[in-house]
Formats: sequence, structure tokens, C-alpha cells
Amino acid sequence: MANERLRGAIVESNLKLEQVAERLGVSPKTVERWISEPKRKPYRRFQYALASMLRREVSYLWPDERTAEEVTSTSGSEVLMLYPHRSVVPPDTWTKLYADATTHFDVLVYSGFWLTEDPRFHRLVREKSAAGVPVRFMLGHPDSAAVAVRGEDEGIGSAMAGKIRNALLNYAPLFRLPGVEFRLHSTTLYNSIYRADNELLANGHVYGVGAYMAPVLHLQRVPGGELFDTYAESVERVWEDARRITSPTDYEDANP
Repeated sequence: MANERLRGAIVESNLKLEQVAERLGVSPKTVERWISEPKRKPYRRFQYALASMLRREVSYLWPDERTAEEVTSTSGSEVLMLYPHRSVVPPDTWTKLYADATTHFDVLVYSGFWLTEDPRFHRLVREKSAAGVPVRFMLGHPDSAAVAVRGEDEGIGSAMAGKIRNALLNYAPLFRLPGVEFRLHSTTLYNSIYRADNELLANGHVYGVGAYMAPVLHLQRVPGGELFDTYAESVERVWEDARRITSPTDYEDANP
């Protein structure tokens, strides 16, 4: 049976299949298969993008036929480790994570200042750039309301914006590398997310606590799991809305 909910939502939006496909960066035939072949579901990032485009809930367009027990069991396999604080994560965990990156090398933070002072990390970025791996940095806009609120939440006030400015300056040599892109976001982050291909580290943001004292969840993507994709889709949404900068001070004359 065809996915009539998806078909109907596209019709109601007055969009053609070609328009939907163009916005998603896929072929019209792919969109047609998502409708005519319900077992051929889009990847989670396309599900979220379609749901947003059509102003529908993901659960409405693709009712999940799996039981809660099945979802929970599969998602449990995604958890590699849970650390009570970022400060107790083994130092080489971060470099090992990115050392294996071949398709995704993403850093989503407000400042992530501690990482900018690690020469091993800088070396990894240069190596991945030379290997053709796309490297994406998403830092908070220093002048945004979200950064100001997070600074107050952590009890450091305007120092949060200062940390971001210093982080950008530390990254200055990386701006010139091919395939390395920096964007600034004004998003309310509930986690800093460090992703390399099918693994990621999610550092929670807790009110009144610095990120170094907050928990870190180490996840891997497994077929049928939903935890990893939930975080990965969050990265994509921030990336789409963030503004590209070409130097550490490119943001100074622009509004957040």
C-alpha cells in the first residue's frame, strides 16, 4: 500500500515531486518511491526535512510499526559508554573518534575552547582536510542571545562570548584549509555534539554546571536505532541555519 499520508501532504502543500526532490537534493524518482514503496523509507535526515517542509510530524508521515520494546532494545545497542562528566572521558577518545572519519567530521558547540588548545586535534583537522574529508565547525555567535543565556546559566556571564572569540582565533590557521568550513549559529544548544561518521559524543548542557562537569554519551549508529540519528539530525538542522564565516573576525559587522 502506498504512503497516502505523504502523497496527500505533498499535494496539500501545492508542491510538485520535482520541487520536493530539488529541495532535498535527491531525484524525483526517489521521492516517488518513498510514496509508492512504503518499505523504502527515507533516511532520518530526509524524514525530518520532509516533515518540516510539509508541516507535519514525522510520526504522522511514517507511523512506526515497531513496538516500544523493539525500539528500546535496538537503541540500547547504540550506547557505547556513558561518562558522568566530560572531565573523566579518556583524553584520546576525542582524537580516536576523529581519526577514523572518512565522510563526516562535525563539531557543534558554543565554544569548545578546550579542544582548540589540543595540537593533536589541529593535526587531525589538517590530515582530514588533505584527505578530502569535509570538516564542519559550528560555534555559537558571540553576540547572540543564546550565547548570553548560556553564559549566565554556567555562571560565567560574558566570558562565554569571550571563549568563543578566543576559540575562533585559535582556529585561525584552519580557515585556509580546503574542505574546512566554519559557521556561527544562534541556537539554544542542549548538547555539544562531536560526530565522526557513525559515532558521536554528546556532551549534555546542564543548568548551573560547566560542560566539563556534565555527562557525555558515546553513541554508534546501528540499523534500526534512533538515538544516533536524533543527535545527527540536530547537527544538520543547526548547520542549515548557521551563517558561514571566512575568518575568525568575519562576524563582527553582522547581526547574529
